[in-house]
Amino acid sequence: MIRRRQTQVFSLSFLDCICCGFGAIILIFVLNIGSRHKEKLESLLEVQRALAEKAAALANIQAARVEVQRNNQRITRQVTEARLRNDEIQALVAELERSLQHEKRGQQALLVDLDELKKEIAARQKKPEHDIVLPDVKPTPLGLPIGNNYIAIIVDTSGSMRDPNHGGLWPIVIRTIDSVLDSYPTIDGIQLIDGDGRFILGRRNASRTAAWLPDTPQTRDAIKRTLRRYDQDTVSNPVPGVYNAMRFLFDPDNPKMRMGIFVFGDEFNSPDSADSVIRRLDELNPADDNGARKVTINAVGFPTTIRYQFSMGNTGLRFANLMRTVTYLHGGAFIALQDL
Repeated sequence: MIRRRQTQVFSLSFLDCICCGFGAIILIFVLNIGSRHKEKLESLLEVQRALAEKAAALANIQAARVEVQRNNQRITRQVTEARLRNDEIQALVAELERSLQHEKRGQQALLVDLDELKKEIAARQKKPEHDIVLPDVKPTPLGLPIGNNYIAIIVDTSGSMRDPNHGGLWPIVIRTIDSVLDSYPTIDGIQLIDGDGRFILGRRNASRTAAWLPDTPQTRDAIKRTLRRYDQDTVSNPVPGVYNAMRFLFDPDNPKMRMGIFVFGDEFNSPDSADSVIRRLDELNPADDNGARKVTINAVGFPTTIRYQFSMGNTGLRFANLMRTVTYLHGGAFIALQDL
């Protein structure tokens, strides 16, 4: 009887096969892990590249947005500047229209003066029916006293009223003021005001009575000395000085006050019309039932613009026309000098 050898299922060869199989599986797993890691790296690189492209695009968009904002600000600034220039142009056009109206009124006034001069020349050319013998009358000083006991002197100290050689007032201005003061040897009060309304010699206090300076030889000398060296320029318009003299010097509670204003100037350079000035002076110095006024206004005109810069309706003619009307309405006289 043959003895059969007993077969062992878990032999060494079986274990070798099992180990080789497991090793192959592990090897495949390890190789598969490496391939997936490489794919992940490639995917990560793709994502990074995409993010970089998106970031660059976003930066471009942001730069474009900043540029658009700058353009909007520049356009807004240009629109604002254009509006401002338009407003300036409109204001200039309005000013030119006002100047044109002033020129027209000056031309009309000049035409009226020419007509009056023609009539006067025609009347003088007529031979008188009888010989006229003029009495020998001693010339009176410039200013023609009219009984004032308080005198306010308004002086235009603008550039046209100054001698270009030394910058001071024309000597004839000071001589003319001196002639006016000589024609009032004794008065109760005196004041000196520039065209802008400044009290050149000051005021003692705010009351109307104390605003006047005493009429003494020292005061009169101070007026002439101060005017020779007074370097404060004013606008070529003495009307503000007249207004301040009316407001701050006339005392309605003083029944003895007979105030007189003397204006020394050459131009009326103001956007205000002559009619508005006349109305304002009529409010400050109204006429009574008999047409008399409490303050008289006189004026002396110097030929700085009419003679040397003649043009229709210029500031010199405006001054002459205004002062002629104002002095007539307020009981004074307007004197136009021919030479400096």
